[in-house]
Amino acid sequence: MNSTSGAPSAASAPSLKAPVQTSPLVDSLKDALVTGVIALALAIPLVGFKTVEHGSSTLLETRFGPMFCGVAVIAVGRFAFSLINTGHARIVFAFAATLASAWPVSVLLGASAGRWLALGWMSWLVALSLALRAAYTVWAERGAARHQLPASERAKATLQRLSVYLAPVLIVAAVAMPMLPLADQRWVDLGILVLTYIMLGWGLNVVVGLAGLLDLGYVAFYAIGAYSFAIFAKSFGLNFWEALPIAGLLAASFGVLLGFPVLRLRGDYLAIVTLGFGEIVRVVLLNWSELSNGPKGMGDIPRPSFFGMPFSATPPAGVTSFHLWFSQHFWEVSFSPIQRAIYLYYIILALALLTNWFTLRIRKLPISLAWEALREDEIACRALGINPTSTKLTAFATGAMFGGVAGAFFATRQGFISPESFNFMESAIILAIVVLGGMGSQIGVVIASILLIGGPEWFRDLESYRMLAFGALMVLIMIWRPQGLLAFREPTIRMGSAARPP
Repeated sequence: MNSTSGAPSAASAPSLKAPVQTSPLVDSLKDALVTGVIALALAIPLVGFKTVEHGSSTLLETRFGPMFCGVAVIAVGRFAFSLINTGHARIVFAFAATLASAWPVSVLLGASAGRWLALGWMSWLVALSLALRAAYTVWAERGAARHQLPASERAKATLQRLSVYLAPVLIVAAVAMPMLPLADQRWVDLGILVLTYIMLGWGLNVVVGLAGLLDLGYVAFYAIGAYSFAIFAKSFGLNFWEALPIAGLLAASFGVLLGFPVLRLRGDYLAIVTLGFGEIVRVVLLNWSELSNGPKGMGDIPRPSFFGMPFSATPPAGVTSFHLWFSQHFWEVSFSPIQRAIYLYYIILALALLTNWFTLRIRKLPISLAWEALREDEIACRALGINPTSTKLTAFATGAMFGGVAGAFFATRQGFISPESFNFMESAIILAIVVLGGMGSQIGVVIASILLIGGPEWFRDLESYRMLAFGALMVLIMIWRPQGLLAFREPTIRMGSAARPP
């Protein structure tokens, strides 16, 4: 008997081929090529063609030149991003930093940009983003090698340290902004809008960031505060400061009413119910004409005065306007419409800072610990003896109160409100601010509000490419920081060996 009969022969043995190993450079090129093809497919109908009104006819123009250049920028940017991830961050930083500094210099020197201006802006944004990303990667690698820590842990500690110094800098900049030489009516109005959304983001951050309750109908409390102020101011003659706390308390009451039906709901089901609540409030305001004037809206809402002095060029008889009083007691000041805007700016700034102070103080109370326990695990929260009913209701009421106060300010600032101002998109924007900034992070909400609300204004000079550049910036942020810009915050309490080191 052949001793080797049970073993497979060499001829009959299956041939095992080693997998083909491709270099990271080839993989990066393939990824960039696929990205370019996808970008081209999307750009042909969106950018390649443009309709132009010529008299009574409509002409179709092509813009294939800028379109192909834009696709090339996207493909090259994707290739450079892949190189950063494969350990070539220094090379990418050298080229990207050179390009990022070359384009502004060429524009300042008077180089003709013409119709390529938007393309230049896009190229500059891509180059600047890549340079910052590559510089951050190099710095993180050096820090990790020096301290024997992962780069993510180094980034976490650095962001935490910077956030401590960033808050006072932002406060000083916000206070000084209306007094800067470049601050005109447009910038003051934009600052008012950004601060309003910052206050709304901080209010929703209590519900979503701390308590972990996904609320898609937060705009309902915004609307309740606005209409409450308008009704009390017009029907009962209350001024802004008298009606403001009433609007906040009414919104908090509706927050408690919303909390009762959703006590046993979590996750997606909770989001659906809160979304329905927001739509119910909007539809009621749209159809209850006796209360809200229906789709016509409510106008002639009183503006806040400065200790009884209005901001008007021709005040009523026997009433002193603000600019006359200021001229009599300090120095001569002529009337300007920006004076009312600056006054409204400092009002919303004070309300936003008060909201921040209240939120930071309440985080040190036991109720905040209950919110965070509810966010982490509701079952464990019940096992610890925490009442989830009161915990959820207080979270909804606190967040709704801030939304109502912001709505009251919105009503007095606009002078006119309608149900169309409080649709679902407002809730989506506020929730995007909280998520993008990092749930639970106060400074993150500020930065996200500046990007989401002020960002489109920065790119207004790009005309039709404005939203394209803004969307690209948001995509880059979500790629690099999917957990939020400042998702890491100091724990509320530390125990035992986890205490802060000296």
